[in-house]
Order: sequence, then structure tokens, then C-alpha cells
Amino acid sequence: MTETLRFATRFGVGAAIAVLVGCGGQSWNNPYPARDALANILYTSFSERPKHLDPVQAYSENEYVFINQIYQPPLQYHYLKRPFTLIPFGAEEVPQPRLYDAGGKELGAGADPRSVDYSVYEIRIKPGILYQPHPAFAKDGAGKPLYFNLAKRDLENIHTLADFRTTGTRELVAADYAYQIRRLAHPRLHSPILGLMSQHVVGLKEYAENLRQAASSIPKDGYLDLKQFPLKGVEVVDKYTYRIRIRGVYSQFIFWLAMPFFSPIPWEADRFYSQPGLAEKNITFDWYPVGTGPYMLTENNPNQVMQLERNPNFGGETYPAEGAPGDAEKGLLADAGKPLPFIEKVVFTLEKEGIPYWNKFLQGYYDASGISNDNFDQTVQMTSTGDVALTDAMRDQGIRLETSVATSIFYMGFNMLDPVVGAPGGERARKLRLAISVAIDQEEFISIFANGRGLPGMGPIPPGIFGYQAGEAGINPHVYDWVDGSARRKSAEIARRLLAEAGYPNGRDEKTGQPLLINLDTTAGGVGSKSRLDWLQKQFAKIDVQLVVRSTDYNRFQDKIRKGNAQVFYLGWNADYPDPENLLFLLYGPQGKVQFGGENAANYSNEEYDRLFDRMKDMPDGPLRQSIIDRMVQILQRDAPWVWGFNPKDFSLHHAWVFNRKPNQVANNTLKYQRVDPVLRERKRIEWNRPVVWPIAALATGLGVLLVPGIIAYRRRERMAAK
Repeated sequence: MTETLRFATRFGVGAAIAVLVGCGGQSWNNPYPARDALANILYTSFSERPKHLDPVQAYSENEYVFINQIYQPPLQYHYLKRPFTLIPFGAEEVPQPRLYDAGGKELGAGADPRSVDYSVYEIRIKPGILYQPHPAFAKDGAGKPLYFNLAKRDLENIHTLADFRTTGTRELVAADYAYQIRRLAHPRLHSPILGLMSQHVVGLKEYAENLRQAASSIPKDGYLDLKQFPLKGVEVVDKYTYRIRIRGVYSQFIFWLAMPFFSPIPWEADRFYSQPGLAEKNITFDWYPVGTGPYMLTENNPNQVMQLERNPNFGGETYPAEGAPGDAEKGLLADAGKPLPFIEKVVFTLEKEGIPYWNKFLQGYYDASGISNDNFDQTVQMTSTGDVALTDAMRDQGIRLETSVATSIFYMGFNMLDPVVGAPGGERARKLRLAISVAIDQEEFISIFANGRGLPGMGPIPPGIFGYQAGEAGINPHVYDWVDGSARRKSAEIARRLLAEAGYPNGRDEKTGQPLLINLDTTAGGVGSKSRLDWLQKQFAKIDVQLVVRSTDYNRFQDKIRKGNAQVFYLGWNADYPDPENLLFLLYGPQGKVQFGGENAANYSNEEYDRLFDRMKDMPDGPLRQSIIDRMVQILQRDAPWVWGFNPKDFSLHHAWVFNRKPNQVANNTLKYQRVDPVLRERKRIEWNRPVVWPIAALATGLGVLLVPGIIAYRRRERMAAK
């Protein structure tokens, strides 16, 4: 071999070796730092910047993902038990309301709600709970707050909360829970539940007006000290006990005590964040929450990454020792009694597009994932019995599937004020609504547009909520028949017969001969919306009815709903809490959208239904309440103010190194229960992401060989020049 050839060969082999050097250790495409390869971290994502992280304002799912890990309301939902069960969190026990008449005499637990003037919830919190480290609690040598009088020069080198060098903590006290309830009425915070809570918490409406007047007399950025303004309906009894007074009976109030709106807020943090100059640096409650929960927000960069880290001051809570049937067999009780949380850090990376997220999940760089329509066939297959199962490729990777039915319903609403489809049309309009209800094949919609992920709605109550009836007892007999152990939709022929009985044989008004036109107002837009609307028009066409789609923007749509100018529309509702009242109130007459500005967008009203609702809403769960709900649902099924749509099914995937994942449709503070095996994760990442380097090595060697003629010619010219 000549020297030149040896040089070229060494060049190719050297290049190949250089390529191969990176094969050991961490995968080349790992988006995370190498130092975190074996760290106890959960990796997930977010797709939209949370608008609020202040628990008095936050009311969206993408906000609750963060703040429910940070704050500690009095109650929470048991992670494993079904039906959903409230248990203590900050409180020592689940409080039971004490009932009083107008004279202040205490009544028994079973008293007639009409005789109750007010209810009292006395809540005793657990002693020894500590706040996360925070500069609001920092003190100087004399025990005075260190950062309460910040001057402009003090903020010159402050850009994030972490730039404050000193932090402190203190014990959670009952006054902190009372302080947060006062914040609901703060005129600068605009809490979304102030209107509702003003109807129930004694004195809250008047308190909001007092604060508004007080705020008008101080500078716009001045500190409004809520401690100086007592709230009649909230009393601090002692260090660990407080009371909330509620007008009359409001049985659903207990569920609000599990929501962030009623989490504790320390006055020191409110005072700290109110200082001039901090808001300009995004050092606010909305950016840096302050809580006693298992995690604290340590990085808030909503354009890239958000991170939760374990609150070093959190303790005293353990993994549940009991659950629902089948949980033990699934391994969900293996960690019973162990201290929470298991995971030290949770990294949320911004992912706006579904494809990059899905690819990273398959590579092991995200620990869990949902399933989009585009990935459904790759992920899930139907078994011969009609059940869903993972594909072989997914099972080979050790990926696991969890399914659950959401506590939600998507429905088509009829405006009951409309003369054609609504109550003014009487029996004629009722049969028209039923004809449309039968004609729209929800099973087909679920199959085509939701990959089978849903259950046809039979009424307003989804599975998992008390009052829902499964099987034959729960079917809508006006739309379905019970055949061979399952519900079967009535035929289009039945729908056409109903349409004829409504006075529209073959889709034409029997008096005028004019074709029947139904107007759908919608905000539908984007990919897939046209195909869904085309499908819907075909459903109406099955009974010779013409559906006119009137597309509009969201604000215009909302205005039409408020004024009752829409004829037919699509909406959905996700239960705020697991009680039938939160769904049945959507069709309660006094909640009518046009007349009362409530949530009854269909403007439905039925005297018997309203009377039963008033009786049912404050009753405890039991056979009597179930019988009343059954009658209410029967009324709705007959009157058909909605086409009942469907209850969506949630499908989620997680890798084999993730443990203790169980869908919970009402609890959002579930990260503390999950556990990961980082060693297994890193091994799988390396295995699944080995680079294919032989083409690069071959290319490098080939390039070296191709260089030989040029190098030989160059060396020849050099020798000739030397001669």
C-alpha cells in the first residue's frame, strides 16, 4: 500500500471512529441534560401558556395541571376509589354542615331544607403543615420581614424570584384559608366564582362592595390589606379552626372545598407581591404561586419549559392503602403507606405540535401520552369482542393503556324559545326534536370522528356521577330499543314517521309545502370541521330535512346564545364536581340563558322538572334521590331539549417505567402518587435511540478513497515542482 493510499484509508477510518465515539453513554438525540439521565424526574409537556396561577383566578385545566400540585385546599378526592370520594387534605376530616333556623336554633341533619336559614361548615386543619420556602417569609435578625419595603435600587439585580437570596417558611394556620376566601372579593382580581359564591357565602356580596369602595381611595398599585376588612360569613375560631356560614342549604359547597379557590394563601405573600416594581418583572402570584402542597414551581418559562420540584417542607401524606376493585391486581396498591410524593421533579416542555410530541414519547423522552386521531390506528386495535387493545408494536415497547369515560357530555341544543324547534311549537316541535335525535347516528359519529372513543349519551348525566343508570334501566326509550342485551338506535324510518307526525312529511311543511330548514350556528373551523359538518348535513338529509350551517366567530356565537338568536347549536359541559346537580342544573328553568343569564343555553323550562330539581339538589345520595333523578331524566328524554350527543372516553398511554397511574376525572393533584424507574427508562432510551452509523462510516471511508486520485496528482505536481 502506498503512503498516499494509507493516508486516505486512515482518513476514512478516522472519520468513522469519530462518528462512533458518540455511541456510548447517552443517546445522541436526548433533549435533556446528561446529568439528569438517572434522576428521579417525570417528563411531560404543555401546549398552551397558563394565563393564571393565582388560585383565586385560575379556572382552566391547563392552569390546574400546575396549581393543584402546589396548593392544599381543605379536601381532595381519593386517588383510587370509585365512585369519587372526598377525603381530608389540609383539613383533619371532611366537615359536616350544621343547620340552623332563622332564630339560630340548631336543626337536625335531616331537617327540611325549607326550614334552614343558614348552614355552618366548621373546618379544623392539621397542625404542623409548613409553606414552601419563599422570600415573603424571610426575616432579619430582629424578626421583621426582610423584603417588605423594597426600594427601586433593591430590585436592580432582581429578575426572578430565585434572585432573592433569603427565604423562610411558617406554619399553615386557619386564618390563611379565611384570607383566601376574602380574596375572592378583591376588586382587582376578578375571581370567576365571585358571583356564584356571593349567592351562598353569607356577606360576601356586601364584602365585595366594601372592598371596591376601599380600593377606589388608594393608588391603583397600592396594597389593599384584607386583614382590615372582616367578612361576616367567615370566622377564625382559633389557630387551627375556621367556620364558613352558608345561606340556607347548599349541599354542593363541600365539593368546592376541594378546589384551588379555597386553598390557603398567606397574607405575607400577598403583601410581598403587592410592592411596586415586582409586577413589571413578572414576580406575582400569577407567576410564582406560594403553597403548602407537595410541589413548588421553580422555573416558569412558558415559551419553553416549566418545572415543579418537590416542596422540601411537605410531609405527612402517604400513598393510599385501599382502592377500587381490581386495583390491587393492577399493582396500584404496591406502594401503600409510603410517603408522598415519589417524584422529585416534574419537567413540562412546551409542545405545540402533536407529531413531535408523539415521536418523543415513542423514543422514551416523554413518560406518558394521549392518543391523537392520526396515531390511533398505529396504537390501538379492536378485539373480536369489541374491546380495545394495544397493537403488537406498542406492547413490544412495554407501553400500557388506560381508559376512562370523562365526566363530560357534548350535545346539540335546541333553543326552546324558537317557534319551530322550541316550546312555542308545542307537541309538533317536540316530535321534530325527537325525529332529529333519532336521525343523528351518534354511534357512527363516535366511530368516524372519535375513533370509537365515546359512549352515546342517554341523558345529561355521564357515567361515574351519581344518578347515571347503566344498561336497560338507563336507555333513552324515545331514541333506542333494548335488543339482545344492548341499546339499538331506532331506525331512520321511525325518525321520518315522527317528522310526519310533527307536520313535516318528507321534510316539507304540510300546510305551506315549503321545505323544512334548520339553522345550526357554529364556530367550527380548522382541519376536520368541514367533514364533520358535511356528515351532519347528511344525517338531516336522511329524513329530508335541510341543515343550514351558519359559521361565526366565538364572540358572535356567544352573543347569539345570550340573546336566544340561535336555533340549534353544539355545546359541551365538563362536571366541576361529581354531583348530578352540576349537570341537571343545565336544564333548570331559573338558569335560562336569555331570561336569567344562567347556564341553561337551551332556555328549557318544565314545571315538574324544576320542582324535582329543587327537591333533589340538596339531598344526600341514596335510593330516594336516585328515584327523583330517574324521573327528571325521563322528562328530559321525552321533551328532548338536547340531542344527547356522547360522553367522551379518554385514552392515555404510559411507559413501563411509570407506576401508579390511574385516570381520575375530577382530581388534578395526581402527580404526587406517580412513580418512575429512571434506570429502566435510561436503558430503554439508549436501546430505542441507537444511531444507525454504518452509512456515515461507509460514506466517510468512500470519501477517503475518492480523495486518493486528487492527492496523488497533488503530490506528483509537488515533486515535479521540487525538481
